Amino acid sequence: MLKLSAKFYLCKSFIPDQSMKKIKIHDKFFEPFIPFEKIDAAIGQMADKINSDMAGKTPLFLVILNGSFMFAADLFKKLDMNCEISFIKLASYSGTQSTENVKELIGLDESFKDRHVIIVEDIIDSGITLEMVLNSLKEMDAASVQIATLLFKPKAFRKDYTIEYIGLEIPNDFIVGYGLDYDKQGRNYKDIYKIVE
Repeated sequence: MLKLSAKFYLCKSFIPDQSMKKIKIHDKFFEPFIPFEKIDAAIGQMADKINSDMAGKTPLFLVILNGSFMFAADLFKKLDMNCEISFIKLASYSGTQSTENVKELIGLDESFKDRHVIIVEDIIDSGITLEMVLNSLKEMDAASVQIATLLFKPKAFRKDYTIEYIGLEIPNDFIVGYGLDYDKQGRNYKDIYKIVE
């Protein structure tokens, strides 16, 4: 039975900015979906919640690369606490589909013993990628492990772990921009676009 406890949501619907134009990446077209202003507002509210929850602690933020680099940078600038950051590189997508075969490209090389760890992820859909990281951290005696994701696809989620911080809940569309790619391109756009079927 699916058990999902989300402590923080910003919003659940969007009105695309009509001034944004369609883009083409490789062989596919993408239309405007979430403007940067909405993304930034979601990150600001998430940072406020983390600042409150982590007061008096020195958390270690574990960023999942490559897609989370923009989100992590903007989130980190809004944190008002002593904290640390580290990175792990994973891959599970080929084109527009999840392969469900997670490759650990750069491993966990920090000491997580007795640390308060917050995993920073750009998007959670099936939940398979993050489950591997959570299982690894359990074996490393972290004091606590929480998850902060900018985007969450509830209709695609198939796991039963808790997601403490969710910026924006979105439909199960393939998206690019703000760090997310389609075959290695599209990460550079500051706004988020969804595929045109």
